[in-house]
Amino acid sequence: MKKIFTNLFLIIFFLIISLIVILITIGIETNKFNKFISNKASFTKNASLELETVKFKLNPKELSLFLETENPKLTYKKVLVPLRNIKVYIDFISLLKTDPKIKKISLVLEELDITQLNKLSVMIKPSNFKSLLNNKIQKGNLISEIEIFLNDEGNLKDFIAKGNVTGLEAEIIKDFNFSKLNLSFFADKNDVLIKNIYGNLEDLNILDGDVKLNLENGIKIKSNFNSKFNLDEKLLNKYDKIIDEYKLDFAIKSLKADLNNIISIDLDRTYKIKDFNYTASGIIEKGNIELSTPIVNDLIAKEIKEIYLSDFEIKTNFKPNESEFLGEGEYSFNNLKFFKINLENNFKKEKLNLKLNLDFANKIKLDLINYEKSNNSTANLSLNLEKKENKLQINKLNFKEGNNFIKVNGLVINEEKFSSFKEIEIMTENNDFFIKSGKKIEIKGNKFDATNLAKSFQTNKKENKFKDINNKIEIDFRNIKIPLSENLENFKLLGEIKNGKFIKISSKGDFGGNNYLDISMKKDNKSEKKYLEIYSDLTRPLLTEYTFFKGLSGGKLLFTSIIDGTKSNSKLKIENFKVINAPGVIKLLSLADLGGLADLAEGEGLSFDVLEIDMEKNNGFLKLNEILALGPSMSVLMEGYQETSGLTSLKGTLVPAKTLNKIISKIPVIGSIVIPKEVGEGLFGISFKMKGPKGKIKTTINPIKTLTPRFIQKIIERDKKTK
Repeated sequence: MKKIFTNLFLIIFFLIISLIVILITIGIETNKFNKFISNKASFTKNASLELETVKFKLNPKELSLFLETENPKLTYKKVLVPLRNIKVYIDFISLLKTDPKIKKISLVLEELDITQLNKLSVMIKPSNFKSLLNNKIQKGNLISEIEIFLNDEGNLKDFIAKGNVTGLEAEIIKDFNFSKLNLSFFADKNDVLIKNIYGNLEDLNILDGDVKLNLENGIKIKSNFNSKFNLDEKLLNKYDKIIDEYKLDFAIKSLKADLNNIISIDLDRTYKIKDFNYTASGIIEKGNIELSTPIVNDLIAKEIKEIYLSDFEIKTNFKPNESEFLGEGEYSFNNLKFFKINLENNFKKEKLNLKLNLDFANKIKLDLINYEKSNNSTANLSLNLEKKENKLQINKLNFKEGNNFIKVNGLVINEEKFSSFKEIEIMTENNDFFIKSGKKIEIKGNKFDATNLAKSFQTNKKENKFKDINNKIEIDFRNIKIPLSENLENFKLLGEIKNGKFIKISSKGDFGGNNYLDISMKKDNKSEKKYLEIYSDLTRPLLTEYTFFKGLSGGKLLFTSIIDGTKSNSKLKIENFKVINAPGVIKLLSLADLGGLADLAEGEGLSFDVLEIDMEKNNGFLKLNEILALGPSMSVLMEGYQETSGLTSLKGTLVPAKTLNKIISKIPVIGSIVIPKEVGEGLFGISFKMKGPKGKIKTTINPIKTLTPRFIQKIIERDKKTK
């Protein structure tokens, strides 16, 4: 009996094992479920399913029963869906209750090409994705599997789609195409994962990329891919249309790089971008950027047209209204020698933070302190600044070239005007001083090169860049280097600045040899007028930048001015001086055929007792009411003007001293002065006109036999003062 049970058990066990093997391998054919499966497929409108042979099989991994059919015919909206295989997973318990329920449907599609994808797009509601299928995808093959999960009521619960795409060619935007693109994908109801992306986006080589999409609330896209590219000017021409939309101030001429890219994009249900984040890191092996507007200013001797990069490591991050750029490597201006550069640029909520450290060899000039760096030396610039809208704040600026350095801390420029600063320190061959701002502005040091200071003040600038500066000021220099190799020692100044202009000055300096410089300014609080007075025992250092006084030597200077806003009335007086090798004067004397005076002007010089200038200035327009120069050899009286453009116009009278002496001796006989009657008395002198822009002034002369009463009156007044 025991043996019978044993054998029966073995037979049953063998039958079960055999059944399992059959179910796992070849399955059991049945047509019992054909109608059931077809009806389930047709619960979706416009869909029909025709089945041939159905097999009942077992999935050993999931230990679940399923129905499988090969080459079924699924039609949706009269379009045949190319299926290779369908598997329908049945709830085993529901089979026992004779009410079978489908848990899952697995579809294996035949390989599709682009033509079939276009036909199948009728299954999709109108959308950007449908437009992409119909209009953008040009070529490609798709192998995919879809698993559909149903709930107890037989409705869609979830799905999983997976597969591979090979040889994809698609146009993303006009003239920009993906080519030879291969990828694999995995998707469910909420997420899509695209990985193993290899291919080309135009000349951009994409390696081992991936894209993740989350569809729970709108669309969230995240992509990670490596890109290598080598673009020259010819290839970059294709990108001009896109680059032009951003109105960049530069053009990329060539670029070779290897970058790792991470992109995150959040879209709403209408595919509108809500947020994005782009990060790139890697190395720019070489690059060439051409500036639309070359960099040129008073500091740089040669304009900068192009910037070249080499072995430049970067890390960037871009978000809406926020960006970060880190770069370190080598650069070159105009494709000359390469130098090290380190750059950190952050932009957030309209605020820019920049940190820059670089070496350079370009020639630069700082006329204000008469400093020049040649091309033969290497300098280092370190800069830390912040910018928001029109406000620029230089936290730190360090410039160093050998033993020369310039340091700036806490400089604020608001709307292109200097607003405030903390400290400036300058050390060069001819400069050693510092500037501090606190309760008052202090400018102190051992030496200051003011050789070009007058040239800086001479430039006509309508806008006051120091309008926001209001403070008391103290200046103390042991030695100031001034034009013509003169030195001003122990210069001290106490004053006050309001709206960027001096309203009070009291200063004194020592030229040596009992020669001094005194400057004073006072302001009338009622009239707001300022009264300026400058006295100097030496004239040349103060007048060397003015071409009108070129060739002037010796003498003492007194300048007084009443300043009322943009208007000023001034008088300049210089006594006991000479004019030597002054081109304008020599030309005038030569044209007048006054050979003796011309020779004298070229040799020992023409001596003058006094020069007086009465002038008015209003918004840059200079009116010369009167210029009178009296001397033992000749005298001159003239008037004129100078426009803001530099155009100068002068007219006047020049009379040799011999004629003047005769006139003075005949003063009682007025009639003889106006029209001399002595035979052979000759010409009294010449009248002249000088007009033209700077450096191109033309001179014309006319001989005269009479002098104006005005000239005579000036001569008489001057003669009385002399006596």
